[in-house]
Amino acid sequence: MRVLGADDVRKALPMPVAIEAMRQAFSALSAGHAVMPQRIHMDIERHQGISLLMPAYINDAVGEALALKVVSLFPGNAARGLAMIQAGVLVLDPHTGRPVALMEGASLTAIRTAAACGAATDILARPESHVAAIFGAGVQARTQLQAICCVRPIETAWIYDNQPGRAETLVAELAGRDGICADLRPATAPAEALAEADVVCTATTAAEAVFDDADVRDGTHINAVGSFKPHMREIPPETVMRALVVVDSRPDALEEAGDIIQPINDGLITADHIHAELGELVLGHKPGRTSPEQITLFKSVGVAVQEAAAARAALMTAQQAGLGTVVPW
Repeated sequence: MRVLGADDVRKALPMPVAIEAMRQAFSALSAGHAVMPQRIHMDIERHQGISLLMPAYINDAVGEALALKVVSLFPGNAARGLAMIQAGVLVLDPHTGRPVALMEGASLTAIRTAAACGAATDILARPESHVAAIFGAGVQARTQLQAICCVRPIETAWIYDNQPGRAETLVAELAGRDGICADLRPATAPAEALAEADVVCTATTAAEAVFDDADVRDGTHINAVGSFKPHMREIPPETVMRALVVVDSRPDALEEAGDIIQPINDGLITADHIHAELGELVLGHKPGRTSPEQITLFKSVGVAVQEAAAARAALMTAQQAGLGTVVPW
């Protein structure tokens, strides 16, 4: 059993490798080369937390992968000096079911979530996109910026957070590091962040839209990854209505994505408003952007094939580089 801590995971899964792994994950899902049960939600009401169990199996041209992630979101952890997201990924030998690796899951989740947006941005954003806007200055902000800067020539990025000081702190920490552009700017309002943005990422815990539709420019590409429950949303319904909507998984989006579910329940759109799964675009089964003026939206709730593909890639690198600790099992 190879155990990879957070630092090991980051070394084993650089962003370009993670983005390619997400292309593989979504291709396998949309092509029917994956087994992925609906994830299990467990509400831990006593501690205002939630734990999710996410198993998946992939059998594609790259090979097989079998993994289970357990991820917990406990908002009260901040008062305990702990991160809100706690997770672990158990990797199994797909031929025997034998456990072969255990990976720190919060880092892997942050990387694979951003890498999915990197893949979506590469397919859907205008090639000349050079200004980004990030909503939320939490853990996801760093990896989202890394992913966008991997696939587009980003020169300037704005960061907005509704908690005073968080955007400024993140700007000081990230500017010019880890492949991120040097020109990072804290935004004082959502409209300021969006004023020149070509690519937008929302990675918040908001229950309501984090910006106004009127501030979204024609031609913008949006990645929405924060909300993962039907009562939560980050994107205004008006923006959803006028966007080309791509999701990670249709069934999961219609079950969990408040950004999609709420406009459907309000009669503003139907389920057919979902243009495609990201895997369908990767496979070339459906087109992506059709004009420079089109607004595109990638809505992701996060699906277990992402862990299976990311863990497969990370384990391969870890074995080659001798990362982690090998323990008897």
